[in-house]
This record gives sequence, C-alpha cells and structure tokens, in this order.
Amino acid sequence: MNITHTTVPGTGKLTHLVTRGGQRFAVLVTDDRRQLLVYEPDIDPDVPVQAIDLDADEAVEVAAILHDRSLVERVDALERAVAAVARERR
Repeated sequence: MNITHTTVPGTGKLTHLVTRGGQRFAVLVTDDRRQLLVYEPDIDPDVPVQAIDLDADEAVEVAAILHDRSLVERVDALERAVAAVARERR
C-alpha cells in the first residue's frame, strides 16, 4: 500500500492511500470531523467521487473493525501455538 501524508494548512491532515490493486482513497482529519474520500480511477484522479463524513466515535469504530487483532490477542495465539508444539514433542 502506498501512503502519502499531507498537511492541509488551516484544515487538517490528509492521508492518501493506494492499494496494491490501484484503488485510491483518502482520509481527511480535522479538529471537528473525519472524512473518507473515495476516488474513481477512470474519472478525475484529484476529485473524490464520494465523501463520507464520520463523527469521531464512528471513525473509532471503523478503525477498530479494520485493525488487525490486538497485541494481547496475537500473544495469546502464539502462546497457544507454542503449547501445542510442546504437547506434540512429549
């Protein structure tokens, strides 16, 4: 994934993202709003075809959904895997 961070003076932080498949979207974060911007490759690449406004709590929920397992969950999975290997070797 290609990620570019930009500061928009007087507005906030704009992060452009391009997936391996070439899909483009951006996230605009200001003091009072979060906005997901979706781009269509066959249309003007600098003008989003859709803007989705999110309240702060909605942005947190979306981030949690997209986030991989927590560190605790990953450590638990590793501990279970190590325990399984240890049992097999007995």
